[in-house]
Amino acid sequence: MKGARSSRLVPRTRVPAGRYPGLAGKVVQRVEHNFEEGRLDIQVRFTDNTELCWRIAADMTIEMADLADWTSGNFKRLRAFVSRERESRC
Repeated sequence: MKGARSSRLVPRTRVPAGRYPGLAGKVVQRVEHNFEEGRLDIQVRFTDNTELCWRIAADMTIEMADLADWTSGNFKRLRAFVSRERESRC
């Protein structure tokens, strides 16, 4: 259905960087991590059955690929194959 949203999704709200409101006083039950396919997942489970998760990924992209002529000793671009701006993920 177009425009339908899952009831499980919680809307994102802006929080100052590095701060996690609502965690003060919680007791940690366990901490787990998993690394696969270039991604690190960290889960912190609390005794009240809530969980804080981080998914950390380091993506490699080609930002620039070009063919250049250095015959004169100076760079002269002949053709740009890839010219990509960084994408914002947030």
